[in-house]
Amino acid sequence: MPFIAELIKYKSCSIVGLEKNTGKTECFNYVMQRLPLDNIRVAVSSIGIDGETTDQVTKTAKPEIFLREGVYFGTSEKHYLTKLLTSELLEISDENTSLGNIVIGKALTPGKLLLSGPSSTNGLRRWMNEMQKYDIDLTIIDGALSRLSLASPAVSESMILATGAAYSANINTLVQKTAFVVQMINLELTSQENYDTFININNGVWAIDADNDFDIEKRLVDLKVASSLSININTDGLKKCKTLYVSGALTDNFVNHIRQNKIFNETEIVVRDFTKIFLTPMTYNTFVNNKRKITVLQKSKLIAVCVNPTSPNGIVLDSEKLCKTLSEAINLPVYDLKKV
Repeated sequence: MPFIAELIKYKSCSIVGLEKNTGKTECFNYVMQRLPLDNIRVAVSSIGIDGETTDQVTKTAKPEIFLREGVYFGTSEKHYLTKLLTSELLEISDENTSLGNIVIGKALTPGKLLLSGPSSTNGLRRWMNEMQKYDIDLTIIDGALSRLSLASPAVSESMILATGAAYSANINTLVQKTAFVVQMINLELTSQENYDTFININNGVWAIDADNDFDIEKRLVDLKVASSLSININTDGLKKCKTLYVSGALTDNFVNHIRQNKIFNETEIVVRDFTKIFLTPMTYNTFVNNKRKITVLQKSKLIAVCVNPTSPNGIVLDSEKLCKTLSEAINLPVYDLKKV
């Protein structure tokens, strides 16, 4: 499969579902069965719990997680004790979850287990850094419902997106919604100058004044806004905004508010990465034009999009039509992994 060859070029990959039952675990198992374990060391974990046999919301059957011999893993103490494989216990990490500390192990036989890794992206980063002592070549992170923050470039270098009938039962709507997410994932990187200016700013909203662009000390203006959830922006002293950096979430209300202010008529909005964007397609498309754009400081490589044409309530979409229509919309290969 072409995307497996692409995947092993990266140190880390997140597998993220746009909704429950979009085939994320099927995708995870597909990838795990095809990785060249003779040549690379692979570690896996999850944000949240994955590998349960029954969906706790829909009460429908779910695919279980299956590991091959030689795979390293991180899961909670509780689920380490219920594993259906033989493993070597390497260490009990200081990383704590509601189900106990994270246990790091290595599968000595093929088998099943529940993955319940760190519960936050910061915890996940710490665990991934800890795994480097085992000379891991590739870390695979199994995502959780709507946890697109897992796909942040701060966590993983690459990602695989799972979508399907559970996200929308109408092919056209499903394609439109998925294509917009892909568009956000593929947003253009900002300039190196902007990256250097903003990368270490973790709070507030900041502007670069175009009229003071020549003066490094005067060009960066703190707008005195805690986040974009507030639209009370202090533009005193700001004549023309060249660049606007939003350190947190970028929302519809914020973008629609600044769009009405002529100071921002030719502004580039910069966010840390696509997971910070909470815009509707209408707001995004209305804001972006030949003089305004939205860019990111960091981005992950989207390796593949996989689809599950079946929803838990029994709706089955035309797999071939879905793959073809979505592929044309996003200009990427789209796979129904049960048919490849």
